[in-house]
Amino acid sequence: MRITFINPPQTNSKYKFIGVVAPPLGISYMAAVLEENNFDVSIIDASALDMTWESLEKEIKRVSPDIVAVTALTPTINQAMKTAEIAKKACPDALIVLGGYHPSFNYEEVLEKDFVDIVVRGEGEVTMLDLVETIEKGGDLSEVRGIAFENSVTPIRPLIADLDSLPFPARHLLPMDHYKLFNMDAKMATMISSRGCPMQCSFCASAALHGSKMRLRSPKNVVDEMEHLVKDHGVETIAFMDDTFTLKRSRVEEICAEIKRRNLDVFWGCTARVDTLSEDVIRQMREAGCIAMFMGVESADQQVLDEVNKKTSVEKIRRAFEISRKEKMRTIASVVLGMPGDTKESITKTVNFVKELKPSYAIFSLATPYPGTLFYQQTLEKNLIKVRDWSKYTLISPIIETMECSLEELKKMQNRAFRKFYLRPGYILRQAWMDGPMLLKTIASVIREVI
Repeated sequence: MRITFINPPQTNSKYKFIGVVAPPLGISYMAAVLEENNFDVSIIDASALDMTWESLEKEIKRVSPDIVAVTALTPTINQAMKTAEIAKKACPDALIVLGGYHPSFNYEEVLEKDFVDIVVRGEGEVTMLDLVETIEKGGDLSEVRGIAFENSVTPIRPLIADLDSLPFPARHLLPMDHYKLFNMDAKMATMISSRGCPMQCSFCASAALHGSKMRLRSPKNVVDEMEHLVKDHGVETIAFMDDTFTLKRSRVEEICAEIKRRNLDVFWGCTARVDTLSEDVIRQMREAGCIAMFMGVESADQQVLDEVNKKTSVEKIRRAFEISRKEKMRTIASVVLGMPGDTKESITKTVNFVKELKPSYAIFSLATPYPGTLFYQQTLEKNLIKVRDWSKYTLISPIIETMECSLEELKKMQNRAFRKFYLRPGYILRQAWMDGPMLLKTIASVIREVI
């Protein structure tokens, strides 16, 4: 059997406007598991290759797979559905499978289309292998856990406990030369060192899919993959996509020590919770090649932080950015504007707070309720969701209203936030000194696209 995984074309420029083109980790893991079990597998990353719908259809016909598996997030579900429709047209006898965050939680909606045969729900590596083996043997699909098809939904499959048991993603099937970070020439790759997060912030789709129990890869296994990326793929920068890379301090220290022990020459960045950091651990990370941390600020209003189950405080946020500056670590502050409890005053307070934190960069997202999250359920029940077009769920378009702010007002406040943070002479001069013209060009593209 021939199985082809597809990352759909991204016709909306918003997904590439900041110069980030990232490898599709999920389907790369599934492809690796199938290859390990001697199946004929290919990947079409139509997004990275900037493929048109016509060129994608020709490529599917050329490969002529027996199974086509398409990945989808909420804002990309329309492109995924069109990909599935094209695949069914190109190969009428092929089985069309959809998976990813959005299909996992909205499988009934996805299966309404006659060109989608099966939805994989949750983590897909073991489920996809079971599904392919069952189809090859002519077995009963109802015995495959973690799928939905026709009018049937099978029990969800347990999460993968031992992440070290998974092979490294099948990056040899990807166009590795096409991935980039902030439009820089340096070769980049993404990794995960863990899945799941015990914090369970109400708006986090990743935590909703991967569960509240944190499953950790061993430090050796993590650094083995880093070394593989450097030596076999010439990667110069790695972005860790964990929900929270720094949650367990001792493990972070072990990973850093292993990187230094091997003299691994690679830059990397990660996600970090503000209440997990110390000057010592940041110093160890920087010495091991870490160049940036992505930290969730969300709001300067403690009540808003508590309502989204952030389990942190404004003072801890302030302290984390202070010690990061002291240790000369670049920071990216992630902010959410327009939560249900937000007022015009609290949004202004949050924007001013972010300026006081002096992060290297800031991302001002608009509150977006993704299916599967507690936040989605809460806003749905309160009738706060005003936009049903999934393609607008990009964190840039307003989706919900607050008591004080209409959709139009929220968009204006987001625009104002970007301008107030980035269009400051002192900020521009500082970043030009630290990061050079390439990242300033990226900042300009962010402002143009958002505003």
